[in-house]
Amino acid sequence: MNQLKSKLAVVTGGNSGIGYASAKKLKENEAKVIITGCSSEKVEVTANEFRVKGIEKFLPIVNDGASITNLSSVNAYTGMPNTAVYAASKADMYSYTRTAATELAPRKIRVNSVNPGPVYTLIFEKTGMPEEMLNDFAEAMQHRVPLKRFRRSEDTTHVIAFLASDEASFITGSKYNIDGGINVNPLLVA
Repeated sequence: MNQLKSKLAVVTGGNSGIGYASAKKLKENEAKVIITGCSSEKVEVTANEFRVKGIEKFLPIVNDGASITNLSSVNAYTGMPNTAVYAASKADMYSYTRTAATELAPRKIRVNSVNPGPVYTLIFEKTGMPEEMLNDFAEAMQHRVPLKRFRRSEDTTHVIAFLASDEASFITGSKYNIDGGINVNPLLVA
């Protein structure tokens, strides 16, 4: 898929996690990639690794007719215990997506949101939980997903690449759950 060859892709948080995987996928699809992130050092390292441009502010350089895909989470809708602040910030992201889609429509800029489900990433290790506890948590989460597996990074990046392409030229203000069905029945266990 080299449909992105002449496209500029800006990935916020492109120096780690899903943003990192998305930047890599977009670069593989020959998009011109710019990454941003909170840590200028990490952005610089990743930008050098992928041979892409790393910067902090991007809306002024976004061309008319561009596509923006925000990263939210199914946590915004599932009501998972002990995630109130995280869930609220992700719910805000969808509200921002709809508002930005309206505000940027005169520039023909499309704005959408992807809502990934559980994935085992380095963020789990940052919790400080012991490895045994992390493994128990991961197993419990995996059993809640109807497809009975964690999401792979490419499950999300394929959708992001599609939304960036001209094939999605009439899609804006939308959200896409990439969650193995967890949002269909968030109480599912076993």
